[in-house]
Amino acid sequence: MTSDSILKPSASVVLVHGLWMKGPEMMLLRRRLLKAGFRVYQFSYRSVACDLNHNARQLNHFLERVEGERVHYVAHSLGGLVVRRMLHDFPEQRPGRIVTLGTPHTGSYVADRLGRNGLFRRMLGRSLPALSGELSPWEGQRELGSIAGYLPVGVGMLMHDLPKPNDGTVAVNETFLEGGDHALVKASHMGLLFSRRTAEQVIAFLCEGRFRKNEQQ
Repeated sequence: MTSDSILKPSASVVLVHGLWMKGPEMMLLRRRLLKAGFRVYQFSYRSVACDLNHNARQLNHFLERVEGERVHYVAHSLGGLVVRRMLHDFPEQRPGRIVTLGTPHTGSYVADRLGRNGLFRRMLGRSLPALSGELSPWEGQRELGSIAGYLPVGVGMLMHDLPKPNDGTVAVNETFLEGGDHALVKASHMGLLFSRRTAEQVIAFLCEGRFRKNEQQ
């Protein structure tokens, strides 16, 4: 990868956090993207109080304030589903690529299990249906790369039947999306946000439309 392929002043990246988060946890990833030459914006939304449709509309409004001829998306966990819904409902967006980190594109086993308990169902809030797999099919509207972790440290450790490999919260087989590229990183679900290897793969995909396959994960 050449520096010219990275340092594109017309390219912006919108970061979208996951469930129960607000955005500060993505700060290290933000810094690495800034260092690579991207303009970076953080979108924050109410992951428990508001449903996927509402948060997708909010993201669409947020994009009105984002500069750049190309707008990429880097989304963690539930954030990847918010981006997918936004592009489904508001497809007339500027060109750009998507990278999701630990996003359960086919539904979350952990969320489904937790959602059977009244207390945990309230904690998951109005995002539970989306996490359980109630989402419009992905029709390959644009290039999408999915990164999955395989260090099993997280709430899933309490569920011995969570499919392996997993990142402690999301199983690797839940992160595949037909037509998209896929990469594995040795990190937990939250650890994906702090991993240097994750950042390198994100930058590679945003610049080239594919992950690096010939290096140690």
